[in-house]
Amino acid sequence: MAKNYAETAKSVLKHIGGESNVSHLEHCSTRLRFTVADPGKVDKAALKSTPGVMGVVGSGGQCQVVIGNDVIEVYDELMKLGTFQGGTDAKAAASSGGERKPIGATILDFIVGIFQPLVPAIAGAGILKAFLSLLSLIGVMDANGAWYRLLFQAADSALYFLPILVAVTMATKLGCNRLVAVASVGAMLLPGMTALVSEGINLWGMEIRNIQYSYQVFPAILTVGLLYFVEKYVTKISPKPIRVFFVPLICFTLVIPAALLFLGPIGYTVGQWLTTVILFLYDKLGWIAVALLAAILPFMIATGMHKAFVPYAVSSISEMGHELLYMPASLAHNISESGSCFAVALRSKDSDTRSTAISAGISALFGITEPALYGITLQNKRALTGVVIGSFFGGLTVGLAALKAFVAMGPGLAGMAMFVDPANSMNIVWAFTGFGVALAVSFVSTFVIFRDNSEASDSTGVEASGGSAIASPLDGRLIPLEEVADEVFSAGILGNGMAVIPERGELYAPADATIDTVFDSKHAISMLCENGAELLIHVGLDTVKLEGRHFEPQVSSGDKVKAGQLIMKFDLNALKNEGYDTVTPVVVTNSEDYELHKASSGGVKNGSVIMSIAEKEE
Repeated sequence: MAKNYAETAKSVLKHIGGESNVSHLEHCSTRLRFTVADPGKVDKAALKSTPGVMGVVGSGGQCQVVIGNDVIEVYDELMKLGTFQGGTDAKAAASSGGERKPIGATILDFIVGIFQPLVPAIAGAGILKAFLSLLSLIGVMDANGAWYRLLFQAADSALYFLPILVAVTMATKLGCNRLVAVASVGAMLLPGMTALVSEGINLWGMEIRNIQYSYQVFPAILTVGLLYFVEKYVTKISPKPIRVFFVPLICFTLVIPAALLFLGPIGYTVGQWLTTVILFLYDKLGWIAVALLAAILPFMIATGMHKAFVPYAVSSISEMGHELLYMPASLAHNISESGSCFAVALRSKDSDTRSTAISAGISALFGITEPALYGITLQNKRALTGVVIGSFFGGLTVGLAALKAFVAMGPGLAGMAMFVDPANSMNIVWAFTGFGVALAVSFVSTFVIFRDNSEASDSTGVEASGGSAIASPLDGRLIPLEEVADEVFSAGILGNGMAVIPERGELYAPADATIDTVFDSKHAISMLCENGAELLIHVGLDTVKLEGRHFEPQVSSGDKVKAGQLIMKFDLNALKNEGYDTVTPVVVTNSEDYELHKASSGGVKNGSVIMSIAEKEE
């Protein structure tokens, strides 16, 4: 059946709250990224049930609708339905202050908003350079030939004029005049200006430093930041009849000299410091850092934490010409997602699962992992375990080889030229070696440990006849998992379950079990229950940021516990005083194996049955 992108777009727009509720819309390789004025108008349940939608993630004013490989077609249909500049709802939300986000999340969102739009241009130019280098390396093209030299210079334009690109994205994010921003930053690259500065020039008794600003990002960020404040103030005081030329006039007069004297050198120094820090950390941690990052990437992507690496990767490539950590780790992770999906496709007896796994596996093989991550691996703990194992060993391989990436893009089969190094022909060889290791290890490990829903018994050998009880680990108020203000839990990405809003800072074992992991940050415990359930108990939301403060686990990994045994103490008042949501999800991470019967919401005591599990029958 042919896909109806127009109907999918109409349904998405309706359930996102309509055109007036969308203040910004963009897309990445698999997701529609909405910024909404009123999150309360977003019907996530209806969105998830829309044909063509694979999932919905995000919180607050950000809503990401996972479409998969058809995202561009759906995006194009959406753009036919509206302008998405924000209407009365957006203005009302702005005037009322909206939902306040943590300062860290706000800063990260701002930085990613500047760097994320740069990636397609940088990736396209970078991969063209990489292919040219590859063709020259194997003797297909002459590096001194006219065609090679012309295309190489064309590809270099995206990086050479990176400050201009940053000026556009920064001005767009801040809402100031983009053309004035481009002209202000462009003045720093102007041939006449660079010639003047190189001759030596003093302004107000201070010498302007002779700095090459091409390929730089931070000078442009600081320059447009100053422009925003100058433009805002001058617009406020300028007479309206002359505002159209007077505001840019004053901006040029004040911002460009300040950029050349102060902001440009400061930004240039920041870039140098960042490069020094990156090289220092890599020198100290080396290959193990790549392996560990690759192994935790699926969890970082699920929570959006991976976005923090985008500014680093762009900056690293612009400063050093290559990147040593995130792109090699992403290669290992992306290909591991593919291997795991292919193993699921072979093991699963469900035709829909097989079809989804094959499609997602092919996408991941080419560097697009969201269909695999949200459609297969995050929904099955054993498949996810295979991804982690494959990612670690793939990351270990490329980390030991000190693999260098020369393009900021999602690594995959089509983009392997991003690892071509004209100065080191083995770099691409090691890239393909890591590719093969990640694919093979994730495939084999998933194939061995994957358990399809239709299989009769859990890996523990326990037969679930009639049902097995899972008790509340806390005194408090029981709520559905869907009401938890974290998409990873409420969307069931980690599994099905319930949640408790605690009244006391004491956590008890919900069943006889063996402690699997006490997380280093002490805020969460996973366990394998004798009734077959694999449980994750996560005290509070975002409490990983506390790095163990206010938590006192009473057990260690490998301990056997009885139902009702105290397994953790935590300072409930301290968590509340620091602004953390204390809701505690109790997730059955292997819930795909069971039918869950859940208790009604309301007050519960430690030991009250909140769920019972019964193994699914064929």
